[in-house]
Amino acid sequence: MGRMLMNYLAMKTDPVVTNLIDSDLNELKFAAKKLFNDATMLGGKGVGMSLLRWIASFAAIYLLVLDRTNWKTNMLTSLLVPYIFFSFPGSLFHFFRGEVGKWIAFIAVVSRLFFNKHFPDWMEMPGSMILLLTVAPDLFALKFRNNWIGVAIDLVIGCYLLQEHIRATGGFRNSFTQRHGISNTLGIIFLIIYPVWALVIH
Repeated sequence: MGRMLMNYLAMKTDPVVTNLIDSDLNELKFAAKKLFNDATMLGGKGVGMSLLRWIASFAAIYLLVLDRTNWKTNMLTSLLVPYIFFSFPGSLFHFFRGEVGKWIAFIAVVSRLFFNKHFPDWMEMPGSMILLLTVAPDLFALKFRNNWIGVAIDLVIGCYLLQEHIRATGGFRNSFTQRHGISNTLGIIFLIIYPVWALVIH
């Protein structure tokens, strides 16, 4: 044990190791500065919109999962599926629209048709979301999704869900004080922030 401690201390105080670590940290700082400069040169608005799109998509997925597990409401949370369709980030959208999504949709449909008793209810919405991603016509998937029509649909869905959530909780103040209130309300607010910002940018 003593020999291992001495070797560790010798390695920790070795100037060669210290210089290597310092040079690696300097390279990381340089890379972070370069990334920040390139992001600002590309346009802060575009980067901000892309980040908001990711946040809104994952907020919608979070609310969908929450509704299927322990946040049972009378709201029409199935509207989150088209919201996710129109706000899903491009890289993930094309990944699930390709062969991977087709296989997932195929397995979901076969499981639902032939193993209906073993198909859980909470899998219906994710299955329908993948099915919508894979079979949607190009008019919706490529044209409406990438212009103001898809953003406007997202805004209408977000406003409707926020209004229903506030009505179900008994007011705006109560929507923050009830159980799961803050996370649900913030998730729905994120659903509205992205389309508002995207409409301002367009």
